[in-house]
Amino acid sequence: MTTTVTQPAVGDLLRDWRRRRRLSQLELSIKADISSRHLSFLETGRSAPSRDMVLQLADRLDLSLRDRNRLLLAAGYAPAYPETPLEAPHMGAVRAAVRQLLTGHEPNPAVVIDRNWNMIDANASLAMLVEPVAPWLLAPPANVLRVSLHPEGLAPHIVNLGEWRAHLLHRLRRQVDLGGDADLRRLEEELSEYPCDQHEPGIELPGPGEIAVPLRLRRGGMELSMFSMVATFGTPLDVTVAELSIESFYPANENTSRLLRKWHDAHMKDSVNATG
Repeated sequence: MTTTVTQPAVGDLLRDWRRRRRLSQLELSIKADISSRHLSFLETGRSAPSRDMVLQLADRLDLSLRDRNRLLLAAGYAPAYPETPLEAPHMGAVRAAVRQLLTGHEPNPAVVIDRNWNMIDANASLAMLVEPVAPWLLAPPANVLRVSLHPEGLAPHIVNLGEWRAHLLHRLRRQVDLGGDADLRRLEEELSEYPCDQHEPGIELPGPGEIAVPLRLRRGGMELSMFSMVATFGTPLDVTVAELSIESFYPANENTSRLLRKWHDAHMKDSVNATG
């Protein structure tokens, strides 16, 4: 018995994306410089869009490169954007740039993730954060959200778990709302079921002196307090490159900075002794 998978029509996808962006036909037609009547015909299937029209509408809808390719395929055209494995030979410059950012960020932790929050690479300093995590959670492909919020992950060691959990789930839900990815929706449902015995704020508001939601980690008798920044490639034309992001953690106080430097120096000394 064979199962036939029906691909959505391009008009249905256009209408779905327009509604996700909360745009009326008139608003999108103005942004795309076409008539609302023509857009209506495209959405109902009465007219077939040209390749250029598909790309123009995808751009105005601010679709990811992956979703632009899907829209092209639904319209009967070949994908416009390649999806190259990161280990491919001609991706060497990308790998080198990512590695340079990671090593240059030490002694502070940094991690590279893909669109599904799976860890692609990390610098040596990340090991300090994930030392208490169950090994099975770190087995490839390790999902950084699962590592953060699972009861066998970092969750028991996060001082402000309710606040940090609400922050991560808010980011994930926004990603799901904007993109509608089924895998991310399932991940959101899974993470939402993890236990948390702290209050989870519905809206992020700064506390006294705070400029960002901190990650406060309990490590032995010490507490690390960090905030994060996310970097992406500025002008990606490849799906893989477009979906890479680097999350870098910075010390929120001098004590954390001192502890990170101390751990990094000790780690580097141990590495030299082991190789010597």
